[in-house]
Amino acid sequence: MRTRPGSCIGRLGDVRVRRFELRLIAVGLCAAWTLAAGLVLLVYRPGGPLDLVVGLTMAVPIGIALSAVVSPPIARGSGAFPLMVALGVGSLLVLLPSIGGVLNQLLAFGSQTLLPSPEAAYPWTLALAGTSLFAAFGLARRLDGGMAMRRRRLFVGLAVGSAMTVASGTLFAMVAIGNELALRDRPAATESRFGPTDLDRAPIDCAAPIRTGHAARLGGRYQGSVDLRPIGSVELSGIRADTDMRWLAYVATSVELGQYGAARSGERAWVRTPQGGWRTATPDAVAAATVDRQAVDVALTAGNRATAEDYGIEVIEGARARRCRIGVDGATFRDAFPEVRWLVGSADLSRWRGQVDYWIFLDGEIGQIAGTANGEALGIRADALQATLEVRLTATERDRDLVIYPPAP
Repeated sequence: MRTRPGSCIGRLGDVRVRRFELRLIAVGLCAAWTLAAGLVLLVYRPGGPLDLVVGLTMAVPIGIALSAVVSPPIARGSGAFPLMVALGVGSLLVLLPSIGGVLNQLLAFGSQTLLPSPEAAYPWTLALAGTSLFAAFGLARRLDGGMAMRRRRLFVGLAVGSAMTVASGTLFAMVAIGNELALRDRPAATESRFGPTDLDRAPIDCAAPIRTGHAARLGGRYQGSVDLRPIGSVELSGIRADTDMRWLAYVATSVELGQYGAARSGERAWVRTPQGGWRTATPDAVAAATVDRQAVDVALTAGNRATAEDYGIEVIEGARARRCRIGVDGATFRDAFPEVRWLVGSADLSRWRGQVDYWIFLDGEIGQIAGTANGEALGIRADALQATLEVRLTATERDRDLVIYPPAP
């Protein structure tokens, strides 16, 4: 049977296009794994004997992805090629958010562990498995030759991909866990501003009764963006003793600019604005200005925490804490963090959705909260589509003797 020359040329061109597309996906996977390895290698420094080795083990997935660049998993079938594309793109979509999560974990939260819980580890496992299978099908084709995705090649790809996933994941887990165990055996610091440092105890569960310290040193950072463009930030610092408190917030946003503040001592209250400095106010005017206590009372109710995700135990500045996560709507987010009004003004957030992470320390108290929310930006800017808010709060030196001094007039 004779084959038309034009048909052969068309098929050859189609193969070249498919090879280019799959190779482009492989390059994306290689770049993503390189970014993840770079973050761990350069930033992960809890002080263990294997800090550097932990980062070096992250180079193994880079090699796996690189093999897919050299030998992409080309498939001729009408169904096989879309499956290869879906496998590569799906792995990339799982990997990218995980990189953002580990970046926050390493830079913002001061966490020591990289393997806090199965909930936090499974996206990395899925990304590694997808990358390994994507590369393995390319290697199987290179070893067997031919243009079709035959049954034998499928079995070889599955076997090689599974082996690479298990070997790479086990190597990283062994080194990371060994580093964690070496740190655990070291004497802990006698004190931490975040709470107790006893390594023999575990924090309570996410849904167990929690509390805020009767006193705390407060820190907060609020950020906003509209269509990925920053709209400003708020830096807050102060102290709280029960319902008494005093804090200052440096606001630099597209809505407000200047120094704001709130204070309460007994039945006396004050507020500060950039225009008039400190002035007296009613206690009700600052009732929602307790920062950490307001967030716990509004967002971290027993009902909300009943379905919280447990992200395992982390070590923050020597203190052990259980990291948990809940989902919230925009209205709850605004009420829990009223300071976001300096970022979004009076915009309606009722259709927004977000999440709140909270850390329960060994004393059963909340020492750190991080929240994000996003939704339509119409009420913030008329020509914008989507807006995002990010909040990070810390409550340190809890239950110590902190004195609230009234502000000078």
